[in-house]
Amino acid sequence: MDTAILTNIRKALKQNSDEKVRESFKRFFRESVRFHGVKSAIVAKIAREHFREIKNSDKNTKFALIEELLKAGYFEESMIAYTWAEKISTSFDEEDFSALEKWLSRYVSNWAECDTLCNHAIGSFIDGYPAYVKNLKVWAKSKNRWVRRGAAVTLIIPARRGKFLKDVFEIADILLLDNDDLVKKGYGWMLKEASKAHQMEVFEYIMRNKKVMPRTALRYALEKMPPALRRKAMA
Repeated sequence: MDTAILTNIRKALKQNSDEKVRESFKRFFRESVRFHGVKSAIVAKIAREHFREIKNSDKNTKFALIEELLKAGYFEESMIAYTWAEKISTSFDEEDFSALEKWLSRYVSNWAECDTLCNHAIGSFIDGYPAYVKNLKVWAKSKNRWVRRGAAVTLIIPARRGKFLKDVFEIADILLLDNDDLVKKGYGWMLKEASKAHQMEVFEYIMRNKKVMPRTALRYALEKMPPALRRKAMA
């Protein structure tokens, strides 16, 4: 593995770091997150430019570079890593699931990293290998809050397309009474996206569970419902 690319990425991040950006990022997270202090648009540009250098490398090399970026523990390096993971998602094999699961459980430390990894790279994997959706139901019972949130937000894009409705409801059942606010928002978001293709099925699910569903999850789930249905569910 050529580590020069990692040196160059970190040099570019350092050159573009800004203390004001670093401080502004802190407002978005309750957790302690390490930042270089680089604007998101610049991070995305750095990710694109340096991916060209590894585009033709073998997948093992790409995975190793992603892991090295994640080990650093900086938000911007994680965003580059997960951007690269999405770019190579069309080449995923079943054996890659263990690496994706490891990245989520070991390296994710905030909602933005969780959503970036799960919405795209892991969501693409599940779309391509739907039998692995059963693993998300195991994640939903994890002690790790990001793994539990990941169980829901992995299905955001497939659910929006009308897929995995039965699994969406099963994951929501497991997470229904979760005490973590970000997990509640995660499964509420999943239900909201599922409602775009299956409005009445999701509405009926909400009505069956609204007496126990936390208000945070309920509000997220109802966000795209017609006003009359929202009023009925919130009554």
